[in-house]
This record gives sequence, structure tokens and C-alpha cells, in this order.
Amino acid sequence: MSIPNRPSLADLIRMPLGEIVALSGDILALLQDEVEENLRHAKTIKDWLDGALDRKYGALATEHRRTEGKDTGSVRFDDGTVTVVADLPKKVDWDQEQLAATVERIRASGDDPTEYVDLSFKVSERKYGAWPSHIRTAFEAARTVKTGKPSFSLKPRLP
Repeated sequence: MSIPNRPSLADLIRMPLGEIVALSGDILALLQDEVEENLRHAKTIKDWLDGALDRKYGALATEHRRTEGKDTGSVRFDDGTVTVVADLPKKVDWDQEQLAATVERIRASGDDPTEYVDLSFKVSERKYGAWPSHIRTAFEAARTVKTGKPSFSLKPRLP
């Protein structure tokens, strides 16, 4: 759909919010589509560049980490006048069933498991919604509902 004299994304950033709010749904939908396309395009370019940087510096970063005696984390080295900071974050996953069993063994031996682990409980909204009302009532005081950032998706209707 082409709409003459519609603002570009470059115009949009300089427009007062009230003028943007006053735009028609058709124009806002086009702008939203354009933003989404630009984001997809930017992500593709970023992924491509990140791949090139990994190819250029990955082995060197691994060697620096090995020399420093670490498997993860940040290392710094120079490439001409540029300092490269190569970070390999540590991501740890814990098997929840094994953790629960270990916590129970600690508790059974008379020790306090909270000295070793942080205990938390989660309830999925799907499960909560399926509970009988007397169970939901028992948990009500522990439940707080917060909202996230609102989002709007504008889809032009076909004639």
C-alpha cells in the first residue's frame, strides 16, 4: 500500500508525539512494518558481522583464555590501534530434579539447604488457571500480577 506524503522513519523521530498520534492507522501500520523490516535487516547484518568477528578473533580469544587459565569470560588483546574485548559468557543450567533431591538429602542430614542454594517456587499461569478455586484461594496472597510493556500490531485489512 502506498500513501503519498507519509512521513519516513527519519521524519518520525523528529515529529512531536502528538503529530504521530494524529496519523491514520494506515500510515502507522506502514511505519510499523517498515520499522520491523529495518529491525530484521539490522539483525541479519549484525549476525553477519558477529560471524566475521568470531572468524577473525575467535581462535585468538580462545588462545588468550587458555593462556590465562580460563574457559569463559573476557580477554583483551590489541589489533593495531584497536583493543579487542572478547567475551565468552558462562551459562549454567541446573537439573531441577537433581537439585531438589540434593536439597532433600541436605535437609534429611539435618543441615539447612538455604546455606547452599537459593530456593524459589514458580507457578505457571496456565497451571494456576486450571486449579480448583479452593487451591487458587490458598495461593492468592502469594500472587502479584504486574504488566509488561504494551505492544500493538497494526495489520491493514484487505478490501
